[in-house]
Amino acid sequence: MPRAASRDASLSRNPSTTREARPASRAPSRSPRRSPPHEFIPLRNSTLILPATGERVKRTITLSNPVTANIEESRSIASTRNPAYRFDAQEMGPESPLLATHRKPPQSRTKQRRILPSGLLGKRLAVKYETSVLLRRIWAFCISRTGQGILKCSIAYLFGSMGTFVPFLSNYLGDQDGKHIMATCTVYFHPARSQGSMFEAGFMAILAFLYAAFIAFTSMGVEVLFDKKLELIVVGHAIVLGVFCGGGLGLVGWIKHKRGNPLVNVACSLTSLAIITVLTKEESIREAEFSTDKIVQVMKMVLMGIVATTVVNFTILPVSARKDFSKNLVEMTDSLGDMLAMITRGFLTGSEEELEQRGFQDVSARYKGQYAALSKNLSEAKWEHYVFGTEGQYVVETKLLNCMRRLSRNIGGLRSAATTQFGLLSQSTGNAVTPVASVYTPTTAGLSNKLSRINSWMSFQENFETLEGTGGDLDRALEAGTQISGEDDLGGLLTARTPADIFERFIMHLGPSMKSLAFTLKTILDELPYGDDQKSGIVINPNFRSSLVSAIDLYSNARSEALKILYKGQALSMSRPADLEADFEEVAASCGYFSTSLQDFAEEMKGYLDILDELKEELEKPASKRLTWNWLKVWQPKSDRSSRKTAKEDDHEHDALMPSNEEEGLNTEQPSPAYVQNDVTFGRFPKRYDNATWGQRFRRATRAFRRDETKFAVKVGAGAALFALPSFIEDTQPFYEHWRGEWGLLSYMLVCSMTIGASNTTGFARAWGTVLGAVCAVVAWLLSQGNVFLMAFFGWIMAVGGFYIIVGQGKGPLGRFILLSYNLTALYAYSLSVKDDEWWDEDEEGKGHDPLIGDIALHRVVAVLVGCLWGLMITRLVWPISARKKFRNGLSLLLLRMGLIWKRDPLSTLLSGKSDAYINQKEELELQRYLSRLEGLKESASHEFELKGPFETAEYAAVLKSVGKMLDAFHAMNVVVSKDSKVTPVELDLLGYTASERSQLCSRISHLFQVMASSLKLEFPLNDALPNTDHARERFLTRIFKYRKAHSNTQSKDDEDFALFYAYVLVTGQISKEISEIVQVLENLFGVLDEDLLKLQ
Repeated sequence: MPRAASRDASLSRNPSTTREARPASRAPSRSPRRSPPHEFIPLRNSTLILPATGERVKRTITLSNPVTANIEESRSIASTRNPAYRFDAQEMGPESPLLATHRKPPQSRTKQRRILPSGLLGKRLAVKYETSVLLRRIWAFCISRTGQGILKCSIAYLFGSMGTFVPFLSNYLGDQDGKHIMATCTVYFHPARSQGSMFEAGFMAILAFLYAAFIAFTSMGVEVLFDKKLELIVVGHAIVLGVFCGGGLGLVGWIKHKRGNPLVNVACSLTSLAIITVLTKEESIREAEFSTDKIVQVMKMVLMGIVATTVVNFTILPVSARKDFSKNLVEMTDSLGDMLAMITRGFLTGSEEELEQRGFQDVSARYKGQYAALSKNLSEAKWEHYVFGTEGQYVVETKLLNCMRRLSRNIGGLRSAATTQFGLLSQSTGNAVTPVASVYTPTTAGLSNKLSRINSWMSFQENFETLEGTGGDLDRALEAGTQISGEDDLGGLLTARTPADIFERFIMHLGPSMKSLAFTLKTILDELPYGDDQKSGIVINPNFRSSLVSAIDLYSNARSEALKILYKGQALSMSRPADLEADFEEVAASCGYFSTSLQDFAEEMKGYLDILDELKEELEKPASKRLTWNWLKVWQPKSDRSSRKTAKEDDHEHDALMPSNEEEGLNTEQPSPAYVQNDVTFGRFPKRYDNATWGQRFRRATRAFRRDETKFAVKVGAGAALFALPSFIEDTQPFYEHWRGEWGLLSYMLVCSMTIGASNTTGFARAWGTVLGAVCAVVAWLLSQGNVFLMAFFGWIMAVGGFYIIVGQGKGPLGRFILLSYNLTALYAYSLSVKDDEWWDEDEEGKGHDPLIGDIALHRVVAVLVGCLWGLMITRLVWPISARKKFRNGLSLLLLRMGLIWKRDPLSTLLSGKSDAYINQKEELELQRYLSRLEGLKESASHEFELKGPFETAEYAAVLKSVGKMLDAFHAMNVVVSKDSKVTPVELDLLGYTASERSQLCSRISHLFQVMASSLKLEFPLNDALPNTDHARERFLTRIFKYRKAHSNTQSKDDEDFALFYAYVLVTGQISKEISEIVQVLENLFGVLDEDLLKLQ
């Protein structure tokens, strides 16, 4: 792998060069350049594994892109070669970022512009230059993925409009109106999507038509029965209006809300259009005649529209979700490696600036977008795999996505440990973290002002360099360091007096091995899992897995030896005040948890490589074994369709948020009664009483009918039936038909949403889109005068603009409504102009072959506006569901449930022997989904208008962000507990030793959750006397510290015994921090208690 080899070579330094440059950094007088603000001393060279070859080497690595040692020389060379070249604003060196150390900025347009002459000639040249720049930008947009998608959509729309413009196709569709539905299908199911999404869109369109056909045929049958057989035509009309029109459209609204999928939404719009057209406009329903003409016409138009958009999707610049998945996977692994390197560098330097830089924020944001795209592409690739018969590949890719999810969770744990460490160092240095100037070094200068300690560090590190040059090992280095420092501590340092000193000792011993493992992991992640053209399949270096195993073993051994040396010293065991003991133990917890999380990340990387090998084997199978189509073999038993079953089990949408426990046997040892908490605290939520009254049982049995989605379906159906009522009354039917009431009813269905805010948003887009589309249709008709070629050209122009809004700007409703309004006006007017005289109705907008385009547009606009107003009225007046209220109630419920979950005490899981006693997989997934639902409600609430003022979007966004971080902390604790299912004697002893402190800490955190939930529910200020979790957490840390000191000589302990408690300490700290953030936001929202609020009235 040339890429890996070049990176390894660039990350190595010549030892002699390094030793020669180091004294200059400690002698500012020899350099005219200003010395850095803090001294820094490189960590010793450590043994690392080169992933490409598996070779063990000792090098100084930087976890960053290759740089030149001599900064001044590099700058002068670069400036000589290219005067426009400049280094990054942050000077390269000790504080330089991990990734980009220099860049070539884009030249400004002023510098790019040639020197133009003055006068008229200069102005012409300037205009020519600006035009060329504009054309280049337009061309760049056209060849982009978005530009290509808009072009494909406009071509598909042009094909869809041929059903109106081409006489042959128009005659084939029949003499009925509404031939623009073919073009409408190309708008709803546009081809600017992947092939897998196109398969799904076609499937949704067919289901929509089948449902509409079922409602239409059933309605006709009921009308014929009550009119011809029972002679009760009025009863038949009432049943059709209430059951099939109201009930059928109400079910459509319920499905649209329940699924919440964009393709489901447009399919519901299509089926609503077909149902409304048949039930309220066709005479066969009112005259009780069984006719299939309209239904057959709708079927033809839907099928032809889907075929047109599918052909464009597959033949013009096709997009494969499978290839997009591969591309996203490559980008995602690169971002993951960058984040790992930057977090590790920040932890080793003790500098929070590393994670606060824009570079890290950009990488983190890019990673989130890539993960969302990866999930979306896999969902769409599922359709491609099943259609093409490669279900086995989909199963493996699903495992790959789940593995990436777990890796991202581990990255979150590393970041949490680093963030906690930054806070501790900030407290120990007077709220001012001293950033260390290099990734090579721990925090020394700034944490202590003793020059002798710095000199001791220098001598100690130089001795390390000498020993490594002669092949010395860790023990020899420690022995030499001890002789130099003359201290009783085996680490060779002065006795640790502050948390920063403990951090120094950890980094001195663990830093080199951490850095080496991070380098190996980053190198593997940076390598592409696919070939350069992504057609050659998976390309994996066969040495990667063995190198990773060796690196993990090397890191594990070095970590164990280093921790033994650290805990054998006297620095952690000497007596100190209680608050210092808590600080010392918290530093040990953060360092220990970071090292453990790094090892967990490496272990998960082995699974990542195994899945890639499995995917490689799947892709290398012959076609006869790869192409199975097992999902079509319904005649086979389920046991024979193993791939289908496996795909369902491994589906990323149903996959657990944490890996399953591989160790089946749990510790069955019964804990002491003093360790076991009561059932209310530890168990699940309390069950309902069985001695309920008859009324309570009836209310419980009918609770499904009181849900918001049920109420929404009922009121949507009732509103649709009332709006369609004039079409079934003989006296009002002409008025309904003249003013195109069917389009008003369709607008009503599109506007009706679950909440008031969502209805306001859709109604606004529907109204403006309709007006704009109608105006454009009138202009196009007046300019073309009904010329078919000009009409087709204007339609294509409208499609380009409309799909730019839909695809380019992401405003789907507005763009769709513009094009639909144009269809209703322009295409309908052309249909009338070519219509035979014998088929003209008295109420049609026009005479002969001269349609009244103004009347057509006016009728459509009025009908749409009336439908929008009717939808807003139904949404606001009948069982109104405020997004603001629903959001606050939902957020309150989520916080309350989180408090009850944490009250169970995560560590008590080890005592109960139940793997899901803390929080099971299903419950955790429900919490994540509910948080996503609250995000949507927040957006809808911002569009609701109340007299109390606008919705506080920014404040509630901050609350949701904190809740999301706490859910991540819940998951991190869940992963640790599930992994550590077997309790060691030391862990069991510690669980009993800290039971009282954990109980108090859990109770306080749970109480704070309930207080915040009550404040949100009541919109009432918080009390200023809230419980503080810091003291309870410090008591817990002090208890661990005392246990370690008391058993330092009587019991052999491994650091793994404390890993569980380290994670618990960090998680509780993060939860407490986020709770404080939420409390501050609630104080800003609701204020504080005053006398007016406390008056008894």
